[in-house]
Amino acid sequence: MAIFMDRHDLAGTSAEDIADAHRRDLAVEDRYGVRFLTYWYDQRRGTAFCLIDAPDAETAQCVHREAHGFIAGEVVEVALSAVEAFLGRINEPEQKAGETGVERDAGHRAILFTDIVGSTEMTTRLGDRMAAELVRAHDAIVRRCLAQCEGREVKHTGDGIMAAFISTHAAVGCAMSIQREFRTYNSGTPEPIHVRIGLDCGEPIEDSRDLFGSTVQLAARLCAEADSDQILVSENIFREHGAADLFANASRRSLKGFEKPVLAFECEWADADEARSN
Repeated sequence: MAIFMDRHDLAGTSAEDIADAHRRDLAVEDRYGVRFLTYWYDQRRGTAFCLIDAPDAETAQCVHREAHGFIAGEVVEVALSAVEAFLGRINEPEQKAGETGVERDAGHRAILFTDIVGSTEMTTRLGDRMAAELVRAHDAIVRRCLAQCEGREVKHTGDGIMAAFISTHAAVGCAMSIQREFRTYNSGTPEPIHVRIGLDCGEPIEDSRDLFGSTVQLAARLCAEADSDQILVSENIFREHGAADLFANASRRSLKGFEKPVLAFECEWADADEARSN
């Protein structure tokens, strides 16, 4: 058995319709030796994602075909650990006593990368032990901000952290908090830590065979492209966040892995702090 996630385009379908379709899947799954673990539904975008334990992708499609006819447009094999890291669960959300239903997570996520600027030079200059101490200081600051902003750490990259957020606003707010925390930290230490941050947002299954493939790739590339103490965000983040006055210096950048130049925006976190204090 393997774990698959599928993607359905269901514009105009209600949350009740999707919940009923999921119940129909559960009613016939045993005939095919399949287990439907949970699903996500984004009514605004008209997309649904099912997480399925099945012998193969076609068998999972057979259940959909018999149960309700909503055939997935794409089916991708995934790792449960990755699903849980990005989306926070791999089973149906628990329903409390007295609740008639559970609010359905859309599955849309903002992805954030941090990176310590000049980490290689830092290790050469300070040595492994001291450099490791500074990395731990970075991790503590970033993880504290993630906890405050309901971010979920996906993995440690060696000199940075990748994290996921349900809310785009929370992701941008967390990025700003991280930069503020490092500014405070740097004002009281002889060995400052400067970080760069990149952000993008998207769906679990897009145009890549990997979970959040292109979203992760773009967030990572924007992070690598950012200057010291800078936050770069994608056009998707800019549009979803909505606070146009928070972003500036829009420019198209040629990024590794992307055929066409990508529109990126700088988050003016320092200017926002000044405006708030005045």
